[in-house]
Amino acid sequence: METNELLKKVRKIEIKTRGLSRNIFAGEYHSAFKGRGMAFSEVREYEFGDDIRDIDWNVTARYARPYIKVFEEERELTVMLMIDVSGSKDFGSIHMMKNEMTTEIAATLAFSAIQNNDKIGVIFFSDKIEKFIPPQKGRKHILYIIRELLDFQPENRNTNISQALKYLTNVIKKRCTTFLISDFIDKGNYADALTIANRKHDVVAIQVYDRRETELPAVGLIKMKDAETGEERWIDSSSASIRRMYGNWWNRRQEEMSQSFKKCRVDAVSVRTEDDYVKSLLALFHKRN
Repeated sequence: METNELLKKVRKIEIKTRGLSRNIFAGEYHSAFKGRGMAFSEVREYEFGDDIRDIDWNVTARYARPYIKVFEEERELTVMLMIDVSGSKDFGSIHMMKNEMTTEIAATLAFSAIQNNDKIGVIFFSDKIEKFIPPQKGRKHILYIIRELLDFQPENRNTNISQALKYLTNVIKKRCTTFLISDFIDKGNYADALTIANRKHDVVAIQVYDRRETELPAVGLIKMKDAETGEERWIDSSSASIRRMYGNWWNRRQEEMSQSFKKCRVDAVSVRTEDDYVKSLLALFHKRN
């Protein structure tokens, strides 16, 4: 993308998403994600009714009487955006491509984070880790992230969510809030990695998909191409049975995904490219309050 064109797009995204995060999301984001981490503050003498699991045994031994650790809510969070940049993101049929909606959602969340004085970082992934942007604060950092969201070109086109989650678990040592933004078209099983990641961090799943992925239009013989593998196949979409089979496949896939999120205790929301993602994100935030 040409530099001037990219800068114009960055500015356009900034104006829209910063306004949304300031006017709509500020309070909702704060109440949904603030105060979920606990940081050690001080020690004090044990009092009747205190949780014995909080006893600081080193201090207790030093003073020969029981002391407990006092914790307070962390006022600063680290937020990680995990962005699926595999081949299937380059699809959209009505108002917006999936990657365009992903960019707007990610930018809105990023501006919401820095307004709450949180650090923000990004992991771009396909079937490998394409790029890691360490968490930082500030508008300059956010604009850099938006530029990457708009212009990043991955090396690979397949998807491996499990590998990306394992990388998150290994590279981010301190507990963080993680937004996993993907269409979740992954032939592998990511449930175990998601469970482990969500035990260490606070993982939130955001599925971005297009209506045309949910059903086949009856337009006769069409060539279908797998955006990730490049495999092509001719399909007779005028066949009611083929359309029904495809619809059943999509519904089954969505149900399996939803069950995985529920089993892993991960909050999730699905957003179509033609939908108002503001309403979807607000619904997600309200669910967490």
